[in-house]
Amino acid sequence: MAKFLAFGEIMLRLSPPGRELLLQTPKFDVWVAGAEANVVTQLARLGHDVGMATMVPDNDLGRAAITTLRGHGVETSTVTLGGERMGLYFVTSGAGLRATEVIYDRAWSSFAEAPSSAWDWDALLAGADRFHLSGITPALGPVPAESALAAVEAATQRGIPVSFDGNWRGKLWERWDSNPRAILTQLVAHADLMFGNHRDIALLLGQDFSSDAEDRRREAAEAAFEAFPRLQTIASTARHVEHVDLHRLSARIDTRETHVQTDEVVLAGIVDRIGGGDAFAAGVLHGLRSGEDLGEVARIGLALAALKHSLPGDASLFRQADIDAYLAGGLDVRR
Repeated sequence: MAKFLAFGEIMLRLSPPGRELLLQTPKFDVWVAGAEANVVTQLARLGHDVGMATMVPDNDLGRAAITTLRGHGVETSTVTLGGERMGLYFVTSGAGLRATEVIYDRAWSSFAEAPSSAWDWDALLAGADRFHLSGITPALGPVPAESALAAVEAATQRGIPVSFDGNWRGKLWERWDSNPRAILTQLVAHADLMFGNHRDIALLLGQDFSSDAEDRRREAAEAAFEAFPRLQTIASTARHVEHVDLHRLSARIDTRETHVQTDEVVLAGIVDRIGGGDAFAAGVLHGLRSGEDLGEVARIGLALAALKHSLPGDASLFRQADIDAYLAGGLDVRR
């Protein structure tokens, strides 16, 4: 079986129970988290062979993360034990007109401090036929940025296609003397599949796209295809936020020849929006691997993104039957 391999940091997410403020009561709900880990977790739940290249400390926190991933079906022999601390982040869920807030505690984590030489790409990429990473890794600092670039270069040298999710994290980039455009441009240059919208492309190319809505997105896609010869597919979502509990979401896929666009779906009674983009990425990768046409790939991606909003925590944990039920439109109790 062909294998997806992802590269990125595994963290722990800590959130107050329900919709309380941080430390309103002295309790936290804790989940294993991380954008790339979320993608491979969902892919594993859909029956794909997946691995996660990362580093966690050799303590109870790191081993708990490994156990969680392994429990979902993710290959963890590619996880390295080392360093001193686990990356953390805190999410205070919003309500009504109060937005969700994120606090990062990721500095000097095992993954962020791992030198580029820590990663044996000959061993890690053995058997892989798709390599996935995101813009979060280079945002962590100059060393992770160097490691990310070495990773995509290693994949390209071995003929392994690269998928890249922009995942812009301004709070992380601001922590160090970074040049996001230069770094992200080098990474996207290796990708055949990019997850990102016109704003991500505007950042990469240093230009604005002024036309309206759908035309703007196609204009941006065509500019990206011209700038990055390896790039073949761009997948994105468009979100309209009415308030914390009511969003409208649509999905789009652009190729060099054509594009497909879904209708908007209404997401009401949102439980947790964190990880929705990772669920979308997993759905697109699943649809492409399954040989679906572009329209169906977009619908599968949107289905998983929508379903993730019903689930607390970072990772999307759905099965094919859940996707099928969503696409069939059945919302009544399944007995």
